[in-house]
Amino acid sequence: MALANTGSEAEPVDQSSHPEIEQHSTKVLMLGALGVVYGDIGTSPIYAFREALVASSGGNVADRGDILGVLSLIIWSLTIIVTIKYINFVLRADNRGEGGVLSLMALARGSFPTRSAIILGIGIVGASLFFGDAVITPAISVLSAVEGMNVVTPTFQPYVVPLTLVILAILFSVQRFGTGGVALIFGPITAVWFLAIGLSGLNHIIADPEILLAVSPHYIVAFLINSPDVAFVTIGAIFLAVTGAEALYADLGHFGRKPIVLAWLSIVFPCLLLNYVGQGAFVLANGGTVGHPFFEMNQGWTLIPMVVLATAATVIASQAVISGAFSLTRQAVQLNMLPRLEILHTSEKQSGQIYMPRVNLLLALVVMLLVVGFGESSKLASAYGISVTGNMLVTTVLLYVVMTRIWKWQLWVAVSMTALFAFIDVGFFASNIVKVFEGGWASLAVAFTIILAMWTWVRGSRYLFDKTRRNEIPLDFLAGNLLKKKPQLVSGTAVFLTSDPLSAPTALMHSLKHYKVLHEQNVILSVVTAPQPVVPDSDRVKMETVNELFMRVTLTFGYMEQPNIPRALAICRKQGWKFDIMTTSFFLSRRSLKASPNSGMPVWQDRLFIGLARTAADATEYFQIPTGRVVEIGTQVAI
Repeated sequence: MALANTGSEAEPVDQSSHPEIEQHSTKVLMLGALGVVYGDIGTSPIYAFREALVASSGGNVADRGDILGVLSLIIWSLTIIVTIKYINFVLRADNRGEGGVLSLMALARGSFPTRSAIILGIGIVGASLFFGDAVITPAISVLSAVEGMNVVTPTFQPYVVPLTLVILAILFSVQRFGTGGVALIFGPITAVWFLAIGLSGLNHIIADPEILLAVSPHYIVAFLINSPDVAFVTIGAIFLAVTGAEALYADLGHFGRKPIVLAWLSIVFPCLLLNYVGQGAFVLANGGTVGHPFFEMNQGWTLIPMVVLATAATVIASQAVISGAFSLTRQAVQLNMLPRLEILHTSEKQSGQIYMPRVNLLLALVVMLLVVGFGESSKLASAYGISVTGNMLVTTVLLYVVMTRIWKWQLWVAVSMTALFAFIDVGFFASNIVKVFEGGWASLAVAFTIILAMWTWVRGSRYLFDKTRRNEIPLDFLAGNLLKKKPQLVSGTAVFLTSDPLSAPTALMHSLKHYKVLHEQNVILSVVTAPQPVVPDSDRVKMETVNELFMRVTLTFGYMEQPNIPRALAICRKQGWKFDIMTTSFFLSRRSLKASPNSGMPVWQDRLFIGLARTAADATEYFQIPTGRVVEIGTQVAI
């Protein structure tokens, strides 16, 4: 709903009666989706077909059966996994407009309260695998694009890795300025990229139309039967063609389903098919010599512009994955799966434009280590598929929960669809997992590290909460006693932040113990995260009067929102509390944690949890409380 800017006489404009407005908005969103959503899958033709042919032929020359079999596998993988699974099913499983594995986990978890721990565990695995993908994508994408210069001149070989590191260093260093301004050119550049690769492939298809026979799935059957052992390994490389499909779902909240679907069906899918088929025709025309078909089929004056365009496209694809890592980390923090991390907003208009310095630094270090360690995109390809296939398998499992618990599909329909998707996902995962020692260990190591951190944080937080609660006094009991025997009262309002609104906060108890005074008005404040992306202001605040001295307030934020306590408390005025930030003091407990052999966790996990807790961002900044109104009281807790 838009408002016409006519002063006090503003009237709503119904866009449903203005189809040209909606059509224009959809086109703009489609253009934006090209740059953000399809950057990753759009750069796959640079290396996917080449790696699959090398795997199938076992060398540098492929026969006609290998070429048509690989091409048919790519065509049908794009059709079934992206067009059918994601476009027709997964994109419908939105959590109030938001997508991504953690949104799907929150949706499934809310409908399955009795098995919420299992769903949480599945979500942690999916999120961790995404981070494994997030470090591989920039490395393999930029490296494969820069390698195109070797086609121009082999003497460029020694400079491939250094130039890749320079490009990546620039990419990560500009993250702090935000992607808002740069994103304006992402869409147009990516649109030019898709048109260029589509035309490049079309030229070679016209020269050899027989290659279009690869659309027949019987070439897949023949390929699998003739060389089942080789085909098994090749399938892992085939999967490189669909990496980036998860981005369709992860960026659902930014663009909406319609622009994403239209962009895929009208531009991305046709151009990808044209390029892959064109690469097949080129290899056939050159006697099956594999080489680097993506760049080699652009000879003459088109070669250098294609290398430059490929480098720009891979940088854009990397940017999309980095932004996705920021968004996923914020969701994990809000869902209490990771400690609080510093979040900087780079746009005053779009809440999704965020920058996380610590996450950016860690990503940059790991990505550059991968480039230096592997040195070639073909070696990195072995590390790529495991995390992506695992993530897709997690999505399939969670989608089954949504089908049966939320969509209320008949069991046989849900089982049939899930079995089809799971069969394909498991096949791709199995063919990639055998590459653990060839490089797959890299993405698994990243995913395992994230799983360990999330599991430790969730487990440690639960133990800490339980131990703290056992030692605390019920709030109602304390409030009743203080009302009967009031201590010295001072003017103003005291807000005590706590994760347990039923118990007296540690900061309150220490204040009474050491200062022997109580404010005239005391608010026990809890901040909780809802299993939905955004919470309307009408549901933001819940107030409950305990007695004339105490009030219990609960603030609820969505997992895609940045908590802002002063702004949320301003809503309390509508409910009768005359909140004034200038006469309010916020009391926070700062815990100093000590490892204990009786915590219920191994000592090493105790120490890891304590280390994670120490890295947590300051609560004052995280909740956006004015620093001049905060009083921190420290306590020691053995866990």
